Amino acid sequence: MPNVQSINQNTLSDALPDFRNWGVILRSLLLVNGMVPLVAIAQASSWQNTLERLIDISIFLQPVLLLNLLLLFVLNFWLIRLPYKRGATVVVLLAMFVTLMIYYLGSRLNITTIDYGHFQAWRNALLSSVIAGLLLVYFQFRANALSPALDQARLQALQARIRPHFLFNSINAVLGIVRANPKRAETALEDMADLFRMAMAHDGDLVTVRQEVMLARQYLALEQLRLGERLQVNWYTDNMPDDALLPPLILQPLLENAVYHGIEPLAEGGIVEIKLYCNGNEMHLEIYNPRQEQGSHHIGNKIALGNIRERLALQFDVEASYKVEMGKDFYRVHIKLPYVKELLKPPSVT
Repeated sequence: MPNVQSINQNTLSDALPDFRNWGVILRSLLLVNGMVPLVAIAQASSWQNTLERLIDISIFLQPVLLLNLLLLFVLNFWLIRLPYKRGATVVVLLAMFVTLMIYYLGSRLNITTIDYGHFQAWRNALLSSVIAGLLLVYFQFRANALSPALDQARLQALQARIRPHFLFNSINAVLGIVRANPKRAETALEDMADLFRMAMAHDGDLVTVRQEVMLARQYLALEQLRLGERLQVNWYTDNMPDDALLPPLILQPLLENAVYHGIEPLAEGGIVEIKLYCNGNEMHLEIYNPRQEQGSHHIGNKIALGNIRERLALQFDVEASYKVEMGKDFYRVHIKLPYVKELLKPPSVT
């Protein structure tokens, strides 16, 4: 039987940051450049000399920093597969190597007033390694600090997914057809068991979109058993990549809101439309449902969206977004996230 992690289990382990994530890149640029004035003040011989040192350090620092980030971006696919300590060592040594390379290249071009002696070269290489190490510590501290929030977000998503009203309504719907259509009732019970089993356990921070769609279809099948022809569903998945990964417990809570706050209050019912497609390096999820213009029955959507927004931000930082469009008689959610094919975490070490 495969090992399955509990929804409450902390799945974050020591791991290098995703160097292809724009949030990581932007934070690295801001943090390193934020240290420049401090270094300039520390090295200046007077206040008048501070500006000169600031310019010299910036001229030298920018190519070092940008080249490091470029190399980390290219090597990210390999680095994330290394154990944390080995990967961190590679990052620190890479920072030293790039610093020395730019330093001696600058000595040939003679583009600044920096003294290009061997002591200066190795001092700056050591300084670069320290800064690289501090950045790794910062990103690791940030990941550990966000870990409880991520677990809490998962727990909230689980609670949102398995609401008592859904359980009771599904059981009543199955009981209503047990005698008239026992085969269909048996299938519905199997779908319900699979739904709860998949909701309460998963094996990582990300799951395939194929798994999420399978679970969502089982959920909608149970709701159609209860609502009958009032609930109609249109799937648009022709351009959906089956290997795309996304945070678990994303699609079904939105569909539950679409049914509970959109279809159920309407006597005539309506159509729920689900679009999943890939556009370049971005994965898109769109959910459309009708709504009543008046009444507070629809306010509950904000809970699920707030939860999903939190998990997207924790998982993908600035590269993920969600947008809500609400009209007179419709409600649409559009989620955009990076097209990820593989889990960004190192192999487990036994």
